[in-house]
Amino acid sequence: MIKTGEYKGASIIIPEAVVAELEAQANQGREIGFSGLTELQALCKLAEEGTIGLKFTGIRPTLEQVKLASGGEIDAMIRNVALENSAKFITSDIVQAEVAKAKGLDVVYLKPQIGDFTPLGIDQFFDEHTIAVYLKERVPPFARKGTIKEMHLVKIREQPATDYELRGLAQEILERAKRDPDGFIELEKRGITVVQIGSMRIAIARRPFSDGMEITAVRPIVDVVLDDYKKAGMIKTRIVGEKRGLLIAGPPGAGKTTLAQSVATYLADHSFIVKTMETPRELQVPDHITQYTSLEGSMQNTADVLLLVRPDFVVFDELRKDEDFRVFADMRLAGIGMIGVVHAIGAQDALQRFSDRVDFGVLPQTINTIIFVNKGEITDVYDIGFTIKVPEGMSEMHLRPVTTVHNQETGELAFEIFKYDGETIVMPILRPEGPPAQPHAVQEKHEEPLSAWKITEKEIQREIGRYSDGEIEVHMLSDTKAVVYIEDKDVPAAIGKGGKNIAAIVNKVGIGIDIRPRSELEKTPPAPAEEELQLGGGVKIRLDKKQLSIVAAEHAGKIVDVFAGKEYLFTATVNETGEIHLGKNSTIAQEMLKRYNQGETIRLRPV
Repeated sequence: MIKTGEYKGASIIIPEAVVAELEAQANQGREIGFSGLTELQALCKLAEEGTIGLKFTGIRPTLEQVKLASGGEIDAMIRNVALENSAKFITSDIVQAEVAKAKGLDVVYLKPQIGDFTPLGIDQFFDEHTIAVYLKERVPPFARKGTIKEMHLVKIREQPATDYELRGLAQEILERAKRDPDGFIELEKRGITVVQIGSMRIAIARRPFSDGMEITAVRPIVDVVLDDYKKAGMIKTRIVGEKRGLLIAGPPGAGKTTLAQSVATYLADHSFIVKTMETPRELQVPDHITQYTSLEGSMQNTADVLLLVRPDFVVFDELRKDEDFRVFADMRLAGIGMIGVVHAIGAQDALQRFSDRVDFGVLPQTINTIIFVNKGEITDVYDIGFTIKVPEGMSEMHLRPVTTVHNQETGELAFEIFKYDGETIVMPILRPEGPPAQPHAVQEKHEEPLSAWKITEKEIQREIGRYSDGEIEVHMLSDTKAVVYIEDKDVPAAIGKGGKNIAAIVNKVGIGIDIRPRSELEKTPPAPAEEELQLGGGVKIRLDKKQLSIVAAEHAGKIVDVFAGKEYLFTATVNETGEIHLGKNSTIAQEMLKRYNQGETIRLRPV
């Protein structure tokens, strides 16, 4: 206004309370404080040129007044300066403006601007192919250009950016955020300010948070609708039907948020009330979709409000904190359709992040479908189910609740989630790769699994070696199960408190592991390469190099309890050929041989 001549020759009065507040904000590392000080410096320069008169008046607030600032004590000091000098009062604070009017002051309220804005200074670094711009003092500006599928980093110019240049851009960005109805400050903490202006998200960092002043601006370059995706029809059917728990997973920059906003827009256009929960708010959605952020720093508070509003669907962008996952599950179980976005390099990792925070028993009610996105395309879709069964490859386990994850396209079982020694295990289902072996190629059929087993054995030995200095002997029972014998004294350390250590190894290696003391291995009675034992009760047991088989043809296809004498041992399913197969070195197999040597009767009883 001064530069346009409106206040040429006017006397500008700055209350000392304003200077004190700006100084405090700058000392806290807040960008708005530096922006205000830059504005004061510009006024001083205009005063030196004789364009205006400038004076500082009033008293600095005391510590007690600073403590009462939230109640308006500092604002009252600023208004008093205007009253004492019978001056026109200029402010962009709507509350301050209304109170000043009530006090009889001549107020000029700088309200949000409506209409076209002049381009921002940072716009000069963007073109139609630019996704993000990176500016840092003493470093030439860089830009990331291309598409989601293919991006590359480009140097915009050779001349490094200066601190003065970046401070000017930062001030302009903050002023625009305050004046633009589509602009707001998302986050402001010591050394960092995140601003959203329209579709552009801008992060301004300075010391001490960063080692130098830096401005990063990111904007979307594509506007994708749901019908642009190959599997759009399947997504529409599921989300509009009963399966209203959708999780979108993928690595950073893969296009998860773009897909989420496409789903949100589709739902809103088909007579559903849709809201979003975001920190920061970056979804580009129509105005009839209200975007909420964390209320008083907590998404739980936001959820409490949404549960009262009762929308049909909520899009929860960026699930990161423990609270986020619990809030997502709570709202879904309350009956609200949920679309969540989570960073993950695979569907298994997305499930692991959820299962660590939400009881796996309610996962199928919380998440019905997982969509994995990479490079802007939907690569895999998974269905979540629930059943009572023995986990795949864990034949010595009892029946237990298992959450199943199937590939929607092939129908194959991809993962299982179950409890093991108090820990939640996300177990991938391993299948042999390559074409099936021919019947006559007997030697080739065994070479490939044995080679893979050797690799797995070495990996298990390396992991268990962190807890045991003695000899580690690994017996592979199947592609998904192994028994490991270590020194007796090292067993507790390898298992860990509550099974924590062994559960971590199981998750890393991807197969079930049974830790046993070496003393049990040494006590194992020698058995011939293959023999058949007749046990009391009419049960036959067949032994070979790898496994122990219980022969019970009369119980084929049934679930049976196995007893030694009157003592219950385990429950298992008899296969179609009338046999139960156990790993020869498994705990249960060794226990049965021990009972056989002691002359006990082995009995089977259908469940």
